[in-house]
Amino acid sequence: MDELINEQGLKRADIFDSQVLAARTALPDVVIGRLLKGRKPPADSVNERVCARLKVVSSAYLARTGKRMSELAADIHAELGISDVWARNVCEGKKTPNIDLLHHLAAYFGVEDGERFFTAPADEALNRVLLPTLRQLEVPETDALALLLRQYGVETAHMRQDGSMTREQIERVLKGVLQSVLPQEGESGK
Repeated sequence: MDELINEQGLKRADIFDSQVLAARTALPDVVIGRLLKGRKPPADSVNERVCARLKVVSSAYLARTGKRMSELAADIHAELGISDVWARNVCEGKKTPNIDLLHHLAAYFGVEDGERFFTAPADEALNRVLLPTLRQLEVPETDALALLLRQYGVETAHMRQDGSMTREQIERVLKGVLQSVLPQEGESGK
């Protein structure tokens, strides 16, 4: 990946942002750092992985929704038919769910790869997240507009083309606008 990053003039830190990768894998930032340096993660059991990742996913869900743990436990109780106490213990990483409950929790939280998200070893979890990036680097974007938008941090955009401007004209306008509002290299951004 490093070779492809260099070839395409990208910044390694943008691809290998350990905080972003930690959030997408539910792995601790320090484990991501170790893996990116080619070192092994600390040894753990499947039960420890499941509990730790459920705790991270639950905490992220609470932060994103503004709900309290009691509300999350009540929602899981109502949707999955387990007790509030058991739901709380599972979400806090204190108890390991059985495979059936883990399956339903994966769907509830909308995680990629279902149960595997919670059970995969750390290196496999990181690879799952990095593989789409590797594929993207191997087959660079051919759509200049999509590449330009991504280069400036725009993840999605809907462009209505009613025929008054060509695609190339829209690209030039967008590039000019984005370059005029973003700090240039070396500027402090103040």
